[in-house]
Amino acid sequence: MFSRFSIAACTALTLVAAASPAKADPKGFLETLHRHTTLASTSPGNGDLNPYAVVVVPHDMGVLKKDEVLVTNFNNISNLQGTGTTIVAYSPVSGNARLFANLPSNLAACPGGVGLTTALTILKKGWIIVGSAPSKDGTTTTKGDGCLILLDANGKYITTWKGPLINAPWGDIASVDQGDKATLFVSMTGFDLPGPNVVDPQTHYPPILQKATVLRLELSIPDNSPPVLEKQTVVASGFSARADRDNFLFGPTGLALDDDGTLYVTDGYDNEVTAIDNALTRTEPVTRQNDAVGRVITKGGLLNWPLAMIWVPGHHLLVANGRNGQVVEIDPAAKKQIYAQWVDADQAQQPPGNGDLFGLAMTPDGKSFYYVEDDMNTLNVSQP
Repeated sequence: MFSRFSIAACTALTLVAAASPAKADPKGFLETLHRHTTLASTSPGNGDLNPYAVVVVPHDMGVLKKDEVLVTNFNNISNLQGTGTTIVAYSPVSGNARLFANLPSNLAACPGGVGLTTALTILKKGWIIVGSAPSKDGTTTTKGDGCLILLDANGKYITTWKGPLINAPWGDIASVDQGDKATLFVSMTGFDLPGPNVVDPQTHYPPILQKATVLRLELSIPDNSPPVLEKQTVVASGFSARADRDNFLFGPTGLALDDDGTLYVTDGYDNEVTAIDNALTRTEPVTRQNDAVGRVITKGGLLNWPLAMIWVPGHHLLVANGRNGQVVEIDPAAKKQIYAQWVDADQAQQPPGNGDLFGLAMTPDGKSFYYVEDDMNTLNVSQP
């Protein structure tokens, strides 16, 4: 167990209205939040860095307790991306974080090894599924196809899922879990990505490949036995992906499933949030049309490389920006951006908080949200 960080001083919040000052906006979730607090370090004993996924444990299972928070690490102690192998568990009761799982970096069953991403979920029956987008040198030059890794509730490795439809499982896992079966959605971002040194002769930047997908996985979950992957279906294809030296890659990251089966996706490179209709039942993928995959819900504005995305009160979506320290609240029904709020105004980056945010998760009481700060390797909470 590693020591808890001291509580950070509360910072003044800046709300940015998406509409003009003369027109009153409806109140949003972000308007109720006034404090940002550092909770704990996410770097365990082996020195892993760069926290990505944030997921709350739904009930007691194995060594995990209800309301604990799991966080993945994407980098190793040398700060090489795609080499992190650990998941830490933060206890809101003790205020401490501890190591939950540490996978072998060269796990043979996962093509390319282990580099744990934002793709993380916990099933009701006590199974943890986490994505790996591995690298040997910290760039996509040596990127492996990766896999989805299955752990039990004690952090023990069980098996991997891999194959031609699985390549760099990257973003949030959206799911419907009925106990004996579950449906998961994961973005796949690594298809044919070259290293960041390969550049387009016209733009002088790494080429943009419109090959990223969202994959639906259907699981059966027997009692007292590991889940079985029964079926895989690509529900959307053609999202932009690009290698990047500083950020490993750009690709679709945030996934949020609505009650009506609509799947919302953050497309970071194209700076938009789109909707995939009938995601639970469709048999053919939505493809790229008119420079977007799916229906465009919102684009540009307060968005600045949108990453992780979660549901918040009011049936709104909350998105973490990758290129500044803001989170953005969106009303998907109205297709309207409501507010942006600085949760990380670190002046060491320009713009403040650039590259610091990634995963998000609501607190169990529905009044606050957890987030990570990559620059400090901490778990934080934004509260009323």
